[in-house]
Amino acid sequence: MLDPMTDATKKRVGAAAGATVALVLLTSMNFVNYLDRYILPAVQEQVKGEFHITDAQIGSLTLWFFVAYVLSSPITGFLGDRFPRKPMIVIAALGIAAMNFLTASVHSYMSLNVRHAALGVVEASFGIFAPALLADFYAEDRRNGVMTVFNIAIPVGAAMGYLVGGDIAAHHGWRMAFIASAVPGALIGLLILFLMKEPARRTGAHEKAKADKGTVISLLTNKAYLGAILGYAAVTFSLGGISWWMPSFLQRVDGRSIETAGTIMGGITVVCGLGGTICGGVLAQWWSKKTGKALYYVPALSAALAAPPALLCFFGPKSVTLPALGVAVFLIFLGTGPVNAATLNAVPSNLRATAMAGQLFAIHVFGDAFSPKLIGIVSDHSNLRLGLGLTLVTMVIAAVIFFIGARYAPKLEHSIEAPAAA
Repeated sequence: MLDPMTDATKKRVGAAAGATVALVLLTSMNFVNYLDRYILPAVQEQVKGEFHITDAQIGSLTLWFFVAYVLSSPITGFLGDRFPRKPMIVIAALGIAAMNFLTASVHSYMSLNVRHAALGVVEASFGIFAPALLADFYAEDRRNGVMTVFNIAIPVGAAMGYLVGGDIAAHHGWRMAFIASAVPGALIGLLILFLMKEPARRTGAHEKAKADKGTVISLLTNKAYLGAILGYAAVTFSLGGISWWMPSFLQRVDGRSIETAGTIMGGITVVCGLGGTICGGVLAQWWSKKTGKALYYVPALSAALAAPPALLCFFGPKSVTLPALGVAVFLIFLGTGPVNAATLNAVPSNLRATAMAGQLFAIHVFGDAFSPKLIGIVSDHSNLRLGLGLTLVTMVIAAVIFFIGARYAPKLEHSIEAPAAA
């Protein structure tokens, strides 16, 4: 009869029971999360026309979304490190659906801002709890793969937001696009309630049993953690602003209809974004066998290589707009999975929800909370091409931060053979 596994061995197993179910359900909800978020960019030309607002005011919609998102993240991070996350994930999922159903009652610019702020609170909750919970299902050296799968939902969800938003808005108006997206979110929230387990928190010998003030403050001096989140913030400043305005760019500069612009953005995002996410995860997984720094090197190369084709897309001839956009999207999504794995691996298990809250705070306060509005202001005073192009400076900054952060990357602990998946 085999001896039971020691505590040390249990800490290093590849995956806990129920891991596969959790990964599938949470990835599905993340897909809906990003579908909801990218409907507005697809329909904002209709919104602008109905409410007679400027590009700067359009940009303010995302500003208020992220203000609420950021202000709520410290609270959700605190709760996630101290209480079971499954019930809070269910509440967040149903809350996202509820905010989309309520879009039917939005008939003023101010109420649209309020709706977006409320959506930001529930989306922040899901964005913090889900990765932290998944990290407790999987060992350190498997989290890059898990976060890559989880973040596949970003390009696929964004693509569907563009496609669904543009198509439904063209035939039924922009409100109906949001209402239609509420149904799958509600269904997945219920599936999480009835099918997903709450995992035990993985801990190591070097970790404290609970998070105290000194441990939380230590995040501010954790160079590996800061390198991951600040580099990600610089990427998000550019990516968030560009993704928000690209459907409008295709309509105004490239002469596309709202439906065609949504279809183009959806197709490029799902094919190139999905391809980039998968390739980046595979590259980081292979490279990580040689060095833990790979989780920083891949995002660094992603940011540095994406800037030139993006510039060509904005300022080059129309014949290269779409090919250059596809290459830029592929390259920027290379770093999505690795950077989230780097964030989780840089901190002890008792601080993962707080660490993810800090990541969300950084990428939105220093990232995409302000870039859509800044692009709108530049567009109002000059043109949309210039507004988009100026944001690419932060891609170069991101590459530098990631390369510096790689110097402090922790060594990865490799798991033993995993138990049977749920």
